[in-house]
Amino acid sequence: MKKLQKEDINQEVFDLYDDYAHNKIDRRVFLERLSIYAVGGLTVASLLNFIMPDYLTTATVKPDDKRLSSDYVTYNSPKGGGEIKGLFSKPENASGKLPGIVVVHENRGLNPYIEDVGRRCAVAGFMSIAPDALTPLGGYPGNDDEGRAMQRKRDRNEMLEDFIAAYEWMKARPESNGKVGVVGFCFGGWISNMMAVRLPELGAAVPFYGSQPSAEDAAKIKAPLMLQYAGLDTRVNAGWPDYEKALKANGVEHQAFVYPEVNHGFHNNTTPRYDEAAATLAEDRTFDFFKKHLM
Repeated sequence: MKKLQKEDINQEVFDLYDDYAHNKIDRRVFLERLSIYAVGGLTVASLLNFIMPDYLTTATVKPDDKRLSSDYVTYNSPKGGGEIKGLFSKPENASGKLPGIVVVHENRGLNPYIEDVGRRCAVAGFMSIAPDALTPLGGYPGNDDEGRAMQRKRDRNEMLEDFIAAYEWMKARPESNGKVGVVGFCFGGWISNMMAVRLPELGAAVPFYGSQPSAEDAAKIKAPLMLQYAGLDTRVNAGWPDYEKALKANGVEHQAFVYPEVNHGFHNNTTPRYDEAAATLAEDRTFDFFKKHLM
């Protein structure tokens, strides 16, 4: 049997995975519905193997890359989960003060994909911290299914405090230039939006397919925003028109990009939802935006 390609898979399978990944259906229902698409030589096992994350072969910046130093740290989050673990990365031979980026994970803890994004930030010339909001529960458990279950046990506003504390930790570091931004994905996109609401001094925010704050909260934003949306992501995109209206009404500096014909999670290169062209363009735009506002 030939190797599966994204083009071989019905779009409804990606939509089904999106429902599963965002806790709208449990694993039993997911597998039952997935079986509908096991036709023409496809099996449920092959579909499942294809659509689930591959963390073994997809890292773009290895942990021991000589261009950066990268290691785990802990910092205090007194209004959140207490002591939080995160991956701290920075350019190896940087001269002068550094801008910072808080990298916020999806709804499953600090998995290898988000760690890789943190290291990419360091290669691009920033110091970064990628916190693990699952730290109070023992940390990312090594697989996304258990990670999602664990993250549901935490209050999202308490987790927001953990990432705000990461911002303060980064800003106070001796090598910091005092400018810190945030980038986040899915749940992390919502966190990024809310950090912009909560932190008037935030340097910049780039939410990827993140749920939007209320119009009342949007009026509090002072940081420049770059908003990244997936064209096929009707669930998240439904909130964009009202958010855009609130941002314009309050004179918030922002730009938004909707990448056509790509799925929620298109930046995540560990699953077949990944779209290389859109992800590369979005990441280039993100780093250019941060260079403009943080350096």
